[in-house]
Amino acid sequence: MPFKANAARRHRIPKQRYRVTNWAQYDASLRQRGSLTVWFTEEAIATWRAEPRTTRGGQAHYSALAIRTALTLRAVFRLALRQTEGLIGSILQLLGLDLAVPDHSTPSRRAETLEVPKPCPNSRGPVHLLVDSTGLRLCGPGEWLIERHGTQRRRSWRKLHIGVDAETGQILASALTPHAIEDGTQVEPLLDHIPGPLASFVGDGAYDQSGIYSTVTEHHPAAEVIVPPRSTAVLSDDAETTPTQRDRHLQNIAEHGRMGWQKRSGYTRRALVETAISRLKRVIGDALRSRTDGRRATEVAIAIAALNRMLELGRPKSVCIT
Repeated sequence: MPFKANAARRHRIPKQRYRVTNWAQYDASLRQRGSLTVWFTEEAIATWRAEPRTTRGGQAHYSALAIRTALTLRAVFRLALRQTEGLIGSILQLLGLDLAVPDHSTPSRRAETLEVPKPCPNSRGPVHLLVDSTGLRLCGPGEWLIERHGTQRRRSWRKLHIGVDAETGQILASALTPHAIEDGTQVEPLLDHIPGPLASFVGDGAYDQSGIYSTVTEHHPAAEVIVPPRSTAVLSDDAETTPTQRDRHLQNIAEHGRMGWQKRSGYTRRALVETAISRLKRVIGDALRSRTDGRRATEVAIAIAALNRMLELGRPKSVCIT
């Protein structure tokens, strides 16, 4: 609980209320997310069998698209691998298709080296990239077991770094790292996933580093870096003659205040990346079930592709009513 002595000095910002203007279309898209025809498409059926191999090695029975379909069904419906095998078998039986059902160990084994197509931005212009990170738990003892019997070692987790398109809400870039990796070190890997031009790079105070500005400028010279400077930040020596982007942020904060800078710079859009993280954990889950780093990376890529597919089905259009 916050200290009552500071209550008089605390900012009281009323919570804004919104109303969805396209509720009928959005409600239909939410129902479509549970439709099997959305995830088990005709394309997957047509390319279910793997093409004959022309190089040395064993012949695969299932194509990469078939494995991605199986892993997508597992992620969307939160199934175990054996239950995923049963679901695929029942779907093929209901459709009357003479296709083999992959054993539950096959998607798990193929996920180690499976290539998942990178998301393509659907923005009408340069991308406004919003970045943030969150933690994903690894498989381990449940909360009841820990409370009842305790645990002899710390529960491990991984850090997921994502980049979200502010216009469409799509997750365009992602990186899965150990939990001790700093957020700023993953800026360049995230930028490598963005094929088109970048209009702005928006992050929280963890990205307030001189190297971040130079890294973004090297990849996208015209991009604007919108990162809140630290409370102890000072102007550079050349701020009067050739101010940097960070210097201009500090000057704007000194003139209009930090809240005024957030509105003028567009930093308030960063809340959309937190919404994307919340959507990921509510729809897919907040834990990784795979056992190796390669399979975990594939699990995250499959989950992000599924979330982007859900957004293509329909998004809510909200207007502020307060």
